[in-house]
Amino acid sequence: MKSRSFRESHLQHILNAFDQSGGRPLDALLRDYFRLHTAIGSKDRKFLAETVYGVMRWRSLLDYLSEGAASWEKRCAVFLHTPWREQIENRAIPPHIRLSFPKPFYELLSSSLGEMQANTFCLQSNEPAPTTIRANALKISRNDLVEKWKGAPFHMRPCIHSPYGIQFDKRENFFGMAEFKEGLFEVQDEASQLVASLVSAKPGDLFLDYCAGSGGKTLAIAPQMGGRGQIFLHDIRPYALQEAKKRLKRAGIQNAQILPHDSRQHAALRGKMDWVLVDAPCTGTGTLRRNPDMKWKFDEEMLERLIQEQRAIFANALRYLKEGGHIVYATCSVLPQENHSQADYFLKNHPVESIGEPFASFPKKGEMDGFFGIVFKKNSATISPTEDSL
Repeated sequence: MKSRSFRESHLQHILNAFDQSGGRPLDALLRDYFRLHTAIGSKDRKFLAETVYGVMRWRSLLDYLSEGAASWEKRCAVFLHTPWREQIENRAIPPHIRLSFPKPFYELLSSSLGEMQANTFCLQSNEPAPTTIRANALKISRNDLVEKWKGAPFHMRPCIHSPYGIQFDKRENFFGMAEFKEGLFEVQDEASQLVASLVSAKPGDLFLDYCAGSGGKTLAIAPQMGGRGQIFLHDIRPYALQEAKKRLKRAGIQNAQILPHDSRQHAALRGKMDWVLVDAPCTGTGTLRRNPDMKWKFDEEMLERLIQEQRAIFANALRYLKEGGHIVYATCSVLPQENHSQADYFLKNHPVESIGEPFASFPKKGEMDGFFGIVFKKNSATISPTEDSL
């Protein structure tokens, strides 16, 4: 029996580890695997990461083209050694298989977006996403950061829409760069930067990032406040807030404080905020090309569960907003059920009015991810009776 090559052996270990991880995100699994296996060189890491992501994206088509029972070994063999891409346009293959999406997920996309746009979305979601960073305006301008990197062995260009964004031709070891350790930039998609820009908090304002996670959007919003006013980061996940603390320190943001879910400060802050951001948990459809493992975890009850969760979170977050203040609702989804339909629900069920046009992007090759964002203004001091259940 032919022995596996160095690369093939690691491929199988990574993919088998994914099956045994209990749903752990693929990017985190890969990161930890490479940390444990320091003998893997940069070229091999690149090959392994690209192959693992490619096989994960095209899993159902690779299964269709494999003989016998599906396995990671067979999927890798088809992916690496056959002209499988020719079958993407083979109309004899059911669309959910040749576009490599779970059937219920593909049917949801088709009914929500229309078949043509759903097919485009699936194809784009199966391709690698561009790599984009955001210059930290508290420490450096985008132009100065680009100038600093002149002569560096990588290719980059300023983003078209975000004044702070820089797009790279390929992913670099950003976290090992001195500029990253100095807090001069953060990795952030251009659409995410544009959603953050919907929060127009000014110096002296009170701003609450209600679903802050590790603080990515707060880091983008803070520079416009100039160190004046106060930023609060709330999340139900303590580990995410711990990571946010590290990022705030590295970025040089000093007017921010962590607001744990069980903090006694909550009652005192209700009705006081000038700005609230609700970056709501969602299906993540707009970022699937970065997280291809997520589509295989889809179930038909997920969307409805998330819709109800988004409504409860918005109602709770609205209680912190003062009369005349602004709340931004955002998702990294392309589904109307989580975006425009939710906006209509908020307008009908809460004392708010929409301000300006919603922001919406759709993933395209070499361009930004799919995000949605809309700004509301609070018209009444009435506070929703919704309990703090989230």
